[in-house]
Amino acid sequence: MVNSPQNPRHQLDLTSFSARHGAPVEWRISDSPVPYPEAVAAMEARVAAISAGEAPELVWLLEHPPLYTSGTSGKEDDLRDPRFPIFATGRGGQLTYHGPGQRVAYVMLDLKRRRPDVRAYVASLEELILKTLAAFNVRGERREDRVGVWVKRPDKGEGFEDKIAAIGVRLKRWVSFHGIAINVEPELSHFAGIVPCGVVDPRYGVTSLVDLGQLVTMTDVDVALRQAFEELFGPTKALVPEAAA
Repeated sequence: MVNSPQNPRHQLDLTSFSARHGAPVEWRISDSPVPYPEAVAAMEARVAAISAGEAPELVWLLEHPPLYTSGTSGKEDDLRDPRFPIFATGRGGQLTYHGPGQRVAYVMLDLKRRRPDVRAYVASLEELILKTLAAFNVRGERREDRVGVWVKRPDKGEGFEDKIAAIGVRLKRWVSFHGIAINVEPELSHFAGIVPCGVVDPRYGVTSLVDLGQLVTMTDVDVALRQAFEELFGPTKALVPEAAA
């Protein structure tokens, strides 16, 4: 079902997530692929520090080596071909793929200070993706019966759509972590090893910006992503590439 103006997520006030006080959100980019266990450990440590008031909020941009993750709704039958390591994770959602060419943004924000509303926060991450894609003239859309962000593919046939970005979040003491993943130029055949996010309908596949004909680089996407983030969440402060602990 396509979202309509009556859809509850369209009625949420997303502007209220902008910080009214406090330090800018740290904006960090890792240049080389980060192993998944290392990323999770770093997020856990940072979330604890943010919750304790010992560290500022953080957005961490990175890529992972090829791997699959299973969220809290993951099903064993959705793993078709365990060609890559699979990691259980505490984020919401089902099975997904991460790998080179995919921009992962781990978003660690203090929602207690901003707005303690999980549904509105997820909608704000969707909006972050939509704004980023729009910078490249790609129209992403929400779907009530499918998670993530989708693009219509009339070139494949009537009713065909492809997923271009995924969302999976977790909160600990109202501090968010995990986040979003936008397909820039990943190896799309790697998604065949799983049922991505439990979607089995053959009309629904996976795509990327480059697959859609947008000759963009990861740096291009990072610039658009940061601009969209600041519109929704407030100012950021760039840091040199390093671990996120």
